[in-house]
Amino acid sequence: MVKIYGRRCTPAGYAIRDFLHRSDIPFEWMELTSDAEAASLAKVQHLSDPRLPICVFHDGTRLECPTIRQITEKLGWFKSPSRAEYDLAIYGAGPAGLSAAVYGASEGLGTVLVERWTLGGQAGSSSKIENYLGFPDGIGGWELAERARDQAIKFGAEILLARAGTRAEFPPGKGVVYLEDGTRITARTSICATGVAYRNLGLPGEERFFGAGVYYGAGASEATLLHGEDVYVVGGGNSAGQAAMYFTQSARSVYVVVRGRSLKSTLSKYLLDRVLSSPKIEVKTCTEVVALEGDQTLQEITLSDVRTGQRQSAKTHWLFVCIGGRPQTEWAEDVGIVRDEGGYLVTGPDLRDFPCDRRWPLERAPLHLETSMPGVFAAGDVRHASIKRVASAVGEGAMAVALVHRYLNSS
Repeated sequence: MVKIYGRRCTPAGYAIRDFLHRSDIPFEWMELTSDAEAASLAKVQHLSDPRLPICVFHDGTRLECPTIRQITEKLGWFKSPSRAEYDLAIYGAGPAGLSAAVYGASEGLGTVLVERWTLGGQAGSSSKIENYLGFPDGIGGWELAERARDQAIKFGAEILLARAGTRAEFPPGKGVVYLEDGTRITARTSICATGVAYRNLGLPGEERFFGAGVYYGAGASEATLLHGEDVYVVGGGNSAGQAAMYFTQSARSVYVVVRGRSLKSTLSKYLLDRVLSSPKIEVKTCTEVVALEGDQTLQEITLSDVRTGQRQSAKTHWLFVCIGGRPQTEWAEDVGIVRDEGGYLVTGPDLRDFPCDRRWPLERAPLHLETSMPGVFAAGDVRHASIKRVASAVGEGAMAVALVHRYLNSS
């Protein structure tokens, strides 16, 4: 059990809670409300002490305002690559990347999985995934990711967490990716499974409130902190619906804000029925959030009717944004890999429909999940025209490994 001492609604505190929750590490959040509590409980001078938040581990180790890398080091999770060259390097530890790691390692490939944050991707923040095959009672996204990690490690995959890539090179027959700490990953084949990041609202002050009232994704780590308060969830997809249902366990009221006229076309039927029947949830259709107000933390939002322009203010400290994603493929532009207009990686037969300056360099056609760079594959949400479901991401991860074998055997 990790004890975290900190002030309410701070970005650093939220980052630590989110990381530990998604990593399935038990923790207890000890909220400090006065200088006296800061001194007696956290052993710091006052509530605004820059050493907050404080993490105290089970062995008594105390970390002051730690980075995620420092926490991974303390947990024994921060590792260095063991090989000069791998058969397969996978980037992104969401369902597609974890699946590829399991299948790659189990089939004898020297496999390394690199993740800039922690396990699970967007799915890892979900409070419950109920439509994934084999889990009729549902499973938390972080729990599914943790099980997949255990499988991958059992088969011999290496997992490098809290490691972001800075640039990539693809000389013939291999890929070289440089990580932010100077580490270099070299592999004969690569699978990009970096997924998507939730889009923001594009409002003034939004960045200032991140982690201090504004959150992106389902925010399962925060559910126990919003007892008796009004919560707003922006978005009409399954992630937003699951978040709304999860928050009803502790919130006074949950408001789901969507621009459309209904949720019928965006929410799975089983989830739609629950949302509409919950006495704690109110769906605000044809509505958008247009302003954020507050000092150090979010205190008020402004809602606007998209039909009439009429505005109204609402007091809240909790705004969760689940409005679709943007692919994390900035690196692909630098190395000349073809992307669509939304930034998603184009693969296989779809490359024929995207005329570009870069010609496919081989006589054979690209394999189904292969990008315009031979030996570099894409799987999951980051791929053009992919189906945004956990099951399809897991399937693409497995399929990508099968195609990696085909590529290696033909090289």
